Amino acid sequence: MATAAVLPPRDVPTTLNYYAPEGEEAPFQYVYEPPAGTLKTNIGADPHPVVVHDARGREANFNLDQNGFQYVKHVSQEKEFTDEEKIREVYYKEVEELLKKEAGAKRVFIFDHTIRRKNPEGETPSKAIVRGPVERVHIDQTYQASVNRVHYHLKDEADRLLKGRVRIINVWRPIRNPAFHKPLAVSDWRKLDTNNDLVSVRFIYPDREGSTFSVKYNPQHEWWYLGGQTPEEVTLIKCFDSEVDRARLTPHSAFLDEGSPKEAPHRESIEVRALVFDTE
Repeated sequence: MATAAVLPPRDVPTTLNYYAPEGEEAPFQYVYEPPAGTLKTNIGADPHPVVVHDARGREANFNLDQNGFQYVKHVSQEKEFTDEEKIREVYYKEVEELLKKEAGAKRVFIFDHTIRRKNPEGETPSKAIVRGPVERVHIDQTYQASVNRVHYHLKDEADRLLKGRVRIINVWRPIRNPAFHKPLAVSDWRKLDTNNDLVSVRFIYPDREGSTFSVKYNPQHEWWYLGGQTPEEVTLIKCFDSEVDRARLTPHSAFLDEGSPKEAPHRESIEVRALVFDTE
């Protein structure tokens, strides 16, 4: 298997798709197929050239509370991520222990995961399970949607849990091979203007609504990735923190790396999303 050591640290000039409105209606996106005659989304794209800096060799410089993301080493028992039952029974337990160790969690509640890979020819896996990389700058939850998730998933305990610190952390890792094509870029919280850069988007499920943040272009944003990130290297992505005196969230996006090895396999990855509680 190729390893990250094959390539030296390398910053990547690329283009990221920021938020652009389409129409006058408030931003929305249907998670699944919308009703007949309804647009799936009215979020447009505002592409801008950026440089994504390589964190390789500087991984220890980044942490969840300062930057909103963190790189950690973690070897999983699971290698293929093709068995949903095994993912939930084996990998979820690994993620819980990882978040307790690296993020200081007392309790972890995993509410979903997404596998991203190119569909094999002739196969059409469930769209709820397998999707392609998201090439749009976004944050998975708004502040209010994060609080609502606690109520949605942990109904009777929600009021008590929300009295303590609550976070949503995504655990992202490549599957089988290093992530050379369409790697993951994360943006440093300290360079984000939360008053002007974030746009709330209605996220419409068949039975409920949530909301995500889309992100407006700001030339002050500072982007990072881990060059040649391997399946033994995990990116922790903070999507919400109830504490306001530290990094609260992290914009992120897949991006095109024209300098990646042409013969490298297509990117495969899994991201697990978890509610993280500090008090119990």
